[in-house]
Amino acid sequence: MAIKKVKPTSPGRRNFSYDDFADITRNTPEKSLTFVRKRRAGRNNTGKITVRHQGGGVKRGIRIIDFKRDKFDIPAKVATIEYNPNGGARLALLHYADGEKRYIVAPVDLKVGMTVMSSKELIEIVPGNAMPVKYIPAGVMIYSVELEPGYGAKIARGAGTKVSVMGVEEKYAQLRMPSGEIRKVKGECLCTIGQVSNPEFFNIIIGKAGRSRLMGIRPTVRGTAMNPNDHPHGGGEGNQPIGLRHPKTKWGKHALGVKTRRNKKPSTKLIIQRRKKNK
Repeated sequence: MAIKKVKPTSPGRRNFSYDDFADITRNTPEKSLTFVRKRRAGRNNTGKITVRHQGGGVKRGIRIIDFKRDKFDIPAKVATIEYNPNGGARLALLHYADGEKRYIVAPVDLKVGMTVMSSKELIEIVPGNAMPVKYIPAGVMIYSVELEPGYGAKIARGAGTKVSVMGVEEKYAQLRMPSGEIRKVKGECLCTIGQVSNPEFFNIIIGKAGRSRLMGIRPTVRGTAMNPNDHPHGGGEGNQPIGLRHPKTKWGKHALGVKTRRNKKPSTKLIIQRRKKNK
């Protein structure tokens, strides 16, 4: 992937950049693996807005992605590399030897015509192959990692992300997460070899408000710009400080840096080193 910039013919296009889609080999998705995304605009089943700043956006089709990789020991040929409107990573359409078709999150350097496979045993370590993490040598990059065997990939699915295998001890493998956290994962958990495709996705600059609206993102108003009855930070003449001991959300709860992880969460014992806090 390469990022293209446009001529600064207007303030909105001055910093505007976009993906050139050079690695895309097909413009239309596989119909049997696609369904229309239902628009909710941040509302629950009663119509009340429970997630602010969502709404509008262009019509999208949801691609059914195989995160479990549970077709074992059946080779699959990469038919196409496709765009995913619901995420930054590319999708690879696999044609299995038995005729079934599935989407997977494509790794870097996966090309049309290559063959990939998923297995519970040790197989060749090439991008796109899936196998238990206990067979991965130290230093190899992986993605789409399961937290529990058979539950499907939960970690490292976004564009450009990767997990580094640090070693295997008894029943667990030690992994360095994209955040810097080091944790243990059961050796039977499946993972995919490689790094998630489209690593330059986060360098794209939206450039203008209208493009955010096309993405389904509505405007976000600062709390300090509101009235006191609308937000704890509101009120005052001109630029006023928050004036509180802690920053708060619209509903009065502490915000910015508050730990939300439960103290007695069972998986805490599997975390060797927490991620480093950004300064």
